[in-house]
Amino acid sequence: MSIYIDISAAVNARAGLGRYAESLASALAELQPARCALFYNSALKEPPLPANLKVLPSRRVCAGYKPWRMAVWLGHLLSISFDSLLPDAELFHATEHLLLPLQRIPTVLTVHDLIFHLFPEHHKRLNFWYLNATMPLYCRRAGAIITVSEATKCDLMRLYGVPENKITVIHEAAAPHFKPASPEQIAAVRNRYGLPEHYILRVGTIEPRKNLERLLDALQVLQRSDPTIRLVIVGSKGWLYKKFFRRLETSGLHHTVILTGHVRDTDLPAIYSGARLLVEPSLYEGFGLPLLEAMACGTPVVCSNASSLPEVGGEAAYYFDPHDSGAMAEAIGEVWRDDALRDAMRQRGLIHATQFSWELAARATLEVYRTLVPNL
Repeated sequence: MSIYIDISAAVNARAGLGRYAESLASALAELQPARCALFYNSALKEPPLPANLKVLPSRRVCAGYKPWRMAVWLGHLLSISFDSLLPDAELFHATEHLLLPLQRIPTVLTVHDLIFHLFPEHHKRLNFWYLNATMPLYCRRAGAIITVSEATKCDLMRLYGVPENKITVIHEAAAPHFKPASPEQIAAVRNRYGLPEHYILRVGTIEPRKNLERLLDALQVLQRSDPTIRLVIVGSKGWLYKKFFRRLETSGLHHTVILTGHVRDTDLPAIYSGARLLVEPSLYEGFGLPLLEAMACGTPVVCSNASSLPEVGGEAAYYFDPHDSGAMAEAIGEVWRDDALRDAMRQRGLIHATQFSWELAARATLEVYRTLVPNL
């Protein structure tokens, strides 16, 4: 009998959700190598399974992303059991917002955020419609729920009426390879991506709730006193991003903003390490993993005081109101200019990041599993 962990998000390279699925599955496999197995949906002929997970038994369905989501929802609505997909399963863990309709197999659902509910204007209509219809159902049907932050737990209780005793908060962590890079590694990524010697870094997909237009406003303010400031944005286009690019086009900041697009995961620690500071201006985050990744690399973090970010950043980060571009500019500028402050933040961040680990997350996750399957 096996514990099945859905790693579809990792196989299909879905940014933060994929990193969560891969990291958790790897840590669980270290603790329970004989019991862990993988489930994923991919229409690719040869799905790029992470190397460290290829040794685990796996089961797969071959379907497009949207057809599979619809099939899962209809399975719930029509009471069609998908148990036959996992004949040897003793538990199934849905790591993204898609819970299989299983009747005899206990289920755990990770809920990362309810951004679609809180910021419907920042989602494509079809995605909003689907999640708005299905997430309350999936939360009711799951045997247990894991959230990645207290902020998301509170949202579930307030918006969906999920009982508190059904929810366990288990924080994410930076992967082990996030650590301070050597000067040679930093020089190599600077050369590879055309990065300046000193820069502000922002990591994540480009989408409306990331609040990048206000970050451009703050950058314009900062440029008045220090024209040498540069902003490096690492991340792919998400959705509804055209307004940001129009704003960048009219801002006069073309020489100031460097867009790398998606970068290799192995290059990220050196990109973090080479930055003078990380800025996270987001209006809402279910967790905010770049904060911990930056801190683990010794990079000071300046971020929004909204949602889960103060929970993740603790006393190691420097905060601002994400709705106030002037306050954002002031906070960034203070850290950018003050060498002693950055050194102190760097030390606090390195210590703070050690409080989070995937081993701790995996052990806490196993405890959730044992509430449904006591003999694990």
